Parts: sequence; C-alpha cells; structure tokens
Amino acid sequence: MINVIFLSSTSLTLELVNQDIYYSKDVFDVYLDNHLKLKDVKTNVFSLYGLNPDTSYKLQIGNEQIKVKTDAESELIDIRSFGAIGDGVTNDTKAIQKAIDSCKKNGRVLMTEGIYYVSSLFLKSHIMIELSKGATLLGHIDRNEYPILPAQRINEDGTVLELSSWEGIPAPTHASLITGIKVENVKIYGEGLVDENAQNSDWWIEPKVQRGGAWRPKGVFLSHCKHIALQGITIANTPSWNLHPYFSSYIDFIDLKLKSPKDSPNTDGCDPESCDHVNVIGLNFSVGDDCIAIKSGKYDMGMKYRKPTSNMVVRNCLMAYGHGAVVLGSEMSGGIKDLKVSQCYFKETDRGLRIKTRRGRGESAVIDGITFENIYMKDVLTPLVMNMYYYCDIDGKTEYVWSKNVLPIDERTPFLGSFEFKNMVCENVHVAAGFFYGLPEQPIKSIKLENIKFTYAKNPISDIPAMISFIEPMTLQGLQFRYVDEVILKNVELDDKLEKPILLENVTNFKQE
Repeated sequence: MINVIFLSSTSLTLELVNQDIYYSKDVFDVYLDNHLKLKDVKTNVFSLYGLNPDTSYKLQIGNEQIKVKTDAESELIDIRSFGAIGDGVTNDTKAIQKAIDSCKKNGRVLMTEGIYYVSSLFLKSHIMIELSKGATLLGHIDRNEYPILPAQRINEDGTVLELSSWEGIPAPTHASLITGIKVENVKIYGEGLVDENAQNSDWWIEPKVQRGGAWRPKGVFLSHCKHIALQGITIANTPSWNLHPYFSSYIDFIDLKLKSPKDSPNTDGCDPESCDHVNVIGLNFSVGDDCIAIKSGKYDMGMKYRKPTSNMVVRNCLMAYGHGAVVLGSEMSGGIKDLKVSQCYFKETDRGLRIKTRRGRGESAVIDGITFENIYMKDVLTPLVMNMYYYCDIDGKTEYVWSKNVLPIDERTPFLGSFEFKNMVCENVHVAAGFFYGLPEQPIKSIKLENIKFTYAKNPISDIPAMISFIEPMTLQGLQFRYVDEVILKNVELDDKLEKPILLENVTNFKQE
C-alpha cells in the first residue's frame, strides 16, 4: 500500500505502508504515466517534482498503481520578474518579499536556479512557494539586516499574542530567514536549498549571549500558524533551531533534509512548542543538538496557557549525530501528550529516545500517552533515557532539583505517565541500555519494554547516561530503573555477561516475561 502524504501543484510525496525502518527492504522504480521517473529508490518516503498543475497522473510502484491529481493554482509568479537577481551578492530580500506579498490566493511563487542573498522573508496566507532545483536562499551575514520580533504583541481587542520566545521563555528574537506570523494554508517545497549561512556570520559566536537586543533567529519560525507544510527542501547552517513552530496547529514537515555541523550550537532539528497535530515524516537529520526536541515552554508560559504539544507523529526519519534523536523537554511545562514515534533509524546520537524534566517545571508539566516502536539504533551511547533531574540553566543545579529526598508535591512538581517502547534493535550500546529515574515523591507511572534487543560496543565510550548532578560516567550498563511505579519487560534481550543487567531501586511493581 502507498499513501500520498504531500501534494502541491508541481510536486508530491509518497510513503510506503510497511514495517521497514526508513529504508525499504526492496529497492524499487517509480513510473509516472508509464515513463520511468525514479530509479532504484531505497527509502519508504520519496518525492516527485516537475509536475504540471491541476493534472491527473498514474503512478506505478512495483505492482501497485495509484492515481493522483496535482493542485490547481491561480497564478505563477517568478521572483525575477520582481527584480530578484540571484547572483549571491545582491540583496534580493525586498524583491522576493514583493513577489510573496503580491501573490494571489492559491498562487505559486517560483524561485528558479540562482543564489538569492536574503535576510528575513515573511510568509503570506494561502500561497505556495517553490524552490526549484539549483535555487538557494542564502542568509545575509549581517545580523542588523534581520528585524527583531518582540516577545509579545497587543492585539486590537487588548489581548496578548505571544509572538516570540527563546528556550521556553517569551523573548525578543531576530526574525528568521523564513518567518510566518498568524498565517495559514502555506506550502513551501521543492528541491532547493535554504542555506542560513551561519558559518560565515557571527551567529555561532558566544551563542548564549544576547546581542543587539534580541536572540538568534531560527531557521524557519512559525508563530500562531495553521495548516503549513514544508516538503523536499534542504535547510542548512541555521543560527539556532532549524524548525520552530510555536503555538501552531496542523504543521507538516515532509521529506526534508536538515544539515548543520555537529559542533554548531543549539542547532536542533525540529522543536515544536505548544503545538498540535504535527507530522514529521521522512526527514533526514544531521544537526548540532537534539534532532527533535518537543517542548511547551518553561514554568511561566506552561502554567499560564497549559498548552501541551499533542497529537504528534514522527515516522520514517533518519537521525544522525545529534545529542538526542527524539527528545521530550526539558522546557515542557505545558505538557506533552499523544506522541507516536515509529520506523526511525538513529545513528551515532548521544541518546536515542530521551525524556527530560525536573522539579520546578510545574503541575501542568505532564508527559503521557507516549509510544515508541519499530526503531533501529546504531552506536547510540544510551538508547533510552527518562530523567526527572535534568540540570540545565542556572536553577538546574540547585538542591531543590538534585535532592533525592521526598519533597512535597505542589504546583511545581512535574508528572511522567505511561510509556511504551517496543520492537527495537539497539546495536553497539556504549553507556547503558536504559536509564530511568523518577522523583521519590512523584515516581514515573509506567514503563513497558517489549521485543527489544540490546547489543554492546566492543570499545565503549564512557559517559554519563543522563544530565543529572553528581552522577559518575559509566560503560556497558543494562537497564536501570529508579522510582517507577510499574515496570514491565517482555522479551527484552540483554548481554548475558553484564554484571547487573537489570537494576531496580524503589520500583513498586516489576514484571518480566
């Protein structure tokens, strides 16, 4: 079975419905109206380009045939007709912005081959933007060219719009190369490149210092948007997070490539914050921090709006070299619920599936309804981590955070609910197979591991399994559970030579099959 998961006027993305992890077990060709369009496709998610608007096509993949019809469009605007040069030197920001602003509803803005030197571009509702093969949006290296978004904006009715944030706190930030504010029904797609050019600017110098009255821009920032889709393009060298939807709904990230150097600061791949109905399907990550970090603000924001990130799907993604592959938190005071991660390949990340919170995140900091299944990890230091003592920021190393004493449950206490990890292979584990540490006053409710095999590296790297104060580096450890109400292990395979394959401390109910 094959599903169409993205459709525009000139492109589409298909996904094989199978249980294969990112790569299809069988290489295949794709025929479009009986003509070979793609040869030797290896991935479950793949895209076609160069189609005609409002046109019906017949696709054949293996023995299966499907029919699709591309979107209609009201007009086509070439940015060069508005004065864009594309020589990599001339500032094309104003020309491209004029093209976007002039585009009619359901029209398409086309960026043809060229290098367009730009700063912040602001989206408009009900349009499509296509970056053709060979088209590059190249980020301006002067931070003064990027407008500043205030933390809040007062609406006409006197209400406050949370406009911009930095690491879970309302804060002014420089507008991103692609910025959307209260826009809807936008598709950005193509085979082009968005090179944010941070390696040639000063964005990565003293990254924790706010300069010029604002924090660094993201790669793509979507504030209070809905029904936005990005497909196909490559995003590289971002000043900070690659993709940051903020208080947004129905966001699709499909068949993208996110590329930043491994040592680039805070270049997370995809960080939805207080969003709902987010799909991350077919992405290829290689970034300088967490590949995916799901968030919902720090204490003030989380407790004020109590808006969780919810109904999120991560599927058929390749995540390489990041700090964590799929991470929940630590700025998650509004909560995270109903997340499913499946058919993903994690390669050489520090941690695989990682949940991080701590005292002080708040009573609305609830993570529940989380399922991870059909995952392959290779050379991940610690595949599974749940940490309720995460020590980042100034207040993270206080006794209130690190104390193992039973403290009162109050409005500052987070909660971790039920988690299922199943059908996984984790090869070449270095530090520990799994590290789960709840609070004595608020244990993790339930952890179920089913059909999981762990093997260990021959020359393991020593490291701490989680960012907790006073923990010592370790290697070749098994599954460690501390302060968990219920642990269920079913068909979990660990190395027989481990000194202590399963460690249980303050686990109320333990069942192993």
